[in-house]
Amino acid sequence: MQLPVHIQFRGMEPSDALEASARAHADKLEAFAPDIMTCRVAIELEQKHKHQGRPYGVHIDLTLPGHELVVNRVQDEDVYVALRDAFDNMKRQLEDVVRQRRGQEKLHAQLERIVRFDLLVFISPNAVKYGMAAIGALPPGVRVATVGQGGAQALRELGVADVMAPAERFDSEGLLALPELRDVCGWNVAILRGDGGRELLGDTLKARGASVEYVTCYRRGKPSFDAGALWAAQPDALTVTSSEALCHLREMFPESDRDRLTAIPLFVPHQRIAAMASQQGWRNVRQTASGDDGLLAGLIAWAETKGST
Repeated sequence: MQLPVHIQFRGMEPSDALEASARAHADKLEAFAPDIMTCRVAIELEQKHKHQGRPYGVHIDLTLPGHELVVNRVQDEDVYVALRDAFDNMKRQLEDVVRQRRGQEKLHAQLERIVRFDLLVFISPNAVKYGMAAIGALPPGVRVATVGQGGAQALRELGVADVMAPAERFDSEGLLALPELRDVCGWNVAILRGDGGRELLGDTLKARGASVEYVTCYRRGKPSFDAGALWAAQPDALTVTSSEALCHLREMFPESDRDRLTAIPLFVPHQRIAAMASQQGWRNVRQTASGDDGLLAGLIAWAETKGST
């Protein structure tokens, strides 16, 4: 790397072999992001009575323009395994940053042509947040739509007063049922969303004669998660707001924990998520009204009922 790797040993004697291994791992990161500014690695010998069987811990702090990435203490009995796992974690984070950068470049390139679109459809409040940040001011005459009231409210807060949105069913089907979208032949439509998702909206608009382009505003990803922290919190209920998040939540837990996980009451704001949860084996799925307000109202009503029993 252009800048030296800073390696610190804590509670143990410095090791040339360990230092060489850490530098070799760090050098490989430069292939993903040549503009890494600093990489700090701490290798620690833990107190055995506190961490029985996992005495070595590795912490990595890496900076590059606009980002600071951190891998908290990764532990293992074998210090080289801990070092490898910590750098594997950092590599995944760095790959996410690189993908995000590439996505932003593509997003800005697409939105430079915004004046050619007749309709912008924002799939979610996140699409509003990241899409509008990239767009800035909407050009005159462009129509704006969203699938839910959360997205509509987010647009209004940004000064977009005229927003097409369903009043009852808050999904693609609800939006497609609006009279304003029945005749879109010849329209150029941009659908702003996260990566992936259902194609029903775009496919239907194409069938109605529109030209459709998908614009990825943000990336859905599985977060780093400590399952032990969830069990320590002893949650009375969980909320999930998308099918992707539901799949990620399930995948974060080992098979041995899933029976315990799926026993926790699960609150979801859409029938499609509720159906997927039931298929996954969740035993207490509660569908609420849509959006954050619907989830909150459902949780309050459930908590009041639970408190009175």
